[in-house]
Amino acid sequence: MSAVRTGDRLSRIVAEHKAGAARGIVSICSSHPAVLDAAARHAAAIGAPLLVESTSNQVNQDGGYTGMTPAAFAAFLTGIGRSAGLSGDRILLGADHLGPYPWRSLAAEEAMRRARILAAGCVETGYTKLHLDASMACAGDRDDRPSNTLVAERTADLCAAAEDAHRRLPEPAGALHYVIGSDVPAPGGETDGTAPPAVTAPEDVEEMLEITRRAFVRRGLDAAWERVIAVVVLPGVDFGAGAVHEYEPGAAARLSRCIAVHARLVFEAHSTDYQRPGSLRRLVEDHFAILKVGPALTFAFREAVFALAWMEREWLGGRPGAVLSDLPAVVDRAMVADPRHWAGYYHGTPDEIACARRYAYADRMRYYWPRPDVQAALDRLFENLIRRPPPLSLLSQFLPEQYAGVRDGRLGRDPREWVADRITAVLAPYTQACGMEREWPNA
Repeated sequence: MSAVRTGDRLSRIVAEHKAGAARGIVSICSSHPAVLDAAARHAAAIGAPLLVESTSNQVNQDGGYTGMTPAAFAAFLTGIGRSAGLSGDRILLGADHLGPYPWRSLAAEEAMRRARILAAGCVETGYTKLHLDASMACAGDRDDRPSNTLVAERTADLCAAAEDAHRRLPEPAGALHYVIGSDVPAPGGETDGTAPPAVTAPEDVEEMLEITRRAFVRRGLDAAWERVIAVVVLPGVDFGAGAVHEYEPGAAARLSRCIAVHARLVFEAHSTDYQRPGSLRRLVEDHFAILKVGPALTFAFREAVFALAWMEREWLGGRPGAVLSDLPAVVDRAMVADPRHWAGYYHGTPDEIACARRYAYADRMRYYWPRPDVQAALDRLFENLIRRPPPLSLLSQFLPEQYAGVRDGRLGRDPREWVADRITAVLAPYTQACGMEREWPNA
């Protein structure tokens, strides 16, 4: 075991940041095996920990849309980490939007009961970072958005369930650390992309902190309040189907200054996907020390496997007996047959919607990769290109960066390596911005 317990690495990162270091951590918000494998290998290569978070609608006691419980997700991630050479004590598990969101159509009492079960289940499984989010209205609530006081009370209720579960653990992985606040779109959601989101007002942050602190104290959760390490706010970054809203430091200057006076708190930034490397570095410098990314990584996966599919068609399309994967068409048919994951996100003419299904920044395609027909097409694609390797000149045409990697000996000829390298190219600026590629003793 490392000298630093899994759950305590977060407090060390925050302490270093508050001491003046441009230090942070990237949070991987994805359950895609290729994304997690690439992230685990990258963490192993740079000697850093790996933080992966599952959302409450993605992984829960009912299976979520992945079909996985917290225990199953933890085992799944641990297995990926082991294959990548990353020991389990270097993997940090987090829960994102932990609250009643998956059950919001139920009465609040029942939705919160299920949310408490999820909180306890996450802790029992080894999750040590919990984003407590009770901001959404449940059936029977009087308002579309509950009052700050009600949100704070429900947040404290979830914290109490997590703390109770932690006390029952014979060998906890480390202290629990909490993130509060929910000034972000709903889990899995993005804006319509027409305008950047408003930056959170510092006054709203201070009010939320004080109301939530009082709710914790009323529940006897004073010690847990001392382990709140971050606040979720809107720094003005976001993305939609066809637009990326870049970080504007000037617009977030007052917000950045307001957290600097809190001795143990940083900001957590959601929806940082597609931000440029310089913007990521500035976000960390401005105290957005936890950078969450997800769709940009599955977007990179889609870019790479579509490139492979085009290579496959050019290379094998006219060969007798060759059965092509037809991957882009297979996944699009799956999306058309079941539009629930994208229909509310893409708008325009039929041609514009068809293009968005494949290429939009929102990457709603990420929900369809686990489907058996899509997975079978993906397996055939890799099998075709492994059995009949394409010429390097074709790789240069469709994946030029990976072509360069093969030429200089950094990559082999396995197309799965090329896909992983494309994902890592998106992830690396995050770890660099967070200072994760230097000085990680006992990582």
